[in-house]
Amino acid sequence: MENYTWQVKTPADRILMALKMHGALSAAALGKRLGITGEAARQQLLRLAEQDLVTAASEARGVGRPLQLWDPTPAAQSRFPDTHASLTAQLLDIVRIHMGDAALDTIINVREAETRERYEDELAGKEDLAERVAALTALRTEEGYMAEWREEADGSFLLIENHCPICAAAAACAGFCRAELEVFRAVLGPGVLIARAEHIIQGGRRCTYVIRHSDSD
Repeated sequence: MENYTWQVKTPADRILMALKMHGALSAAALGKRLGITGEAARQQLLRLAEQDLVTAASEARGVGRPLQLWDPTPAAQSRFPDTHASLTAQLLDIVRIHMGDAALDTIINVREAETRERYEDELAGKEDLAERVAALTALRTEEGYMAEWREEADGSFLLIENHCPICAAAAACAGFCRAELEVFRAVLGPGVLIARAEHIIQGGRRCTYVIRHSDSD
């Protein structure tokens, strides 16, 4: 059973949070994750579907009836933190139009420097890469990214961000995503390679980063 507490107030919120965190799930799988029956989960999903908050797609899996998998709809995104999305986008447009791209670059660079300094303080003294990835994940979760990490069979690490609370800013200016990736590279230290594998801004369900020692190839 999984316990979601951040911004979760109702059973419907728990359903949406689970789908946001784990991607498309069947009613049975969702019920198992939430500690309820598959039928209870299905009833919740049907109610959410009536509100256009989830949608179902059938997936053939061998013999038998296709499996019905549920996903949040674009309308469900309003249930998750957006850091005042429309205001953020408007302010960025004002800066770009009235102050120029150089001013926007200054904002991004200052944010990048401040974030890097704060992260470096939090990761200080952690020499092991797994420890550093875990600490970075904790920081990102505190900031609303719904982050998690795991070690892969090949020894690399996968940092997963299931939500982007600055999505409006990132969509308006790709420099924010570039700056975040540079911060990750800086705080995880030399000898570490980081590549973004999934990107919300480019249509992905989440952002994921593959992290490995540079001598592990």
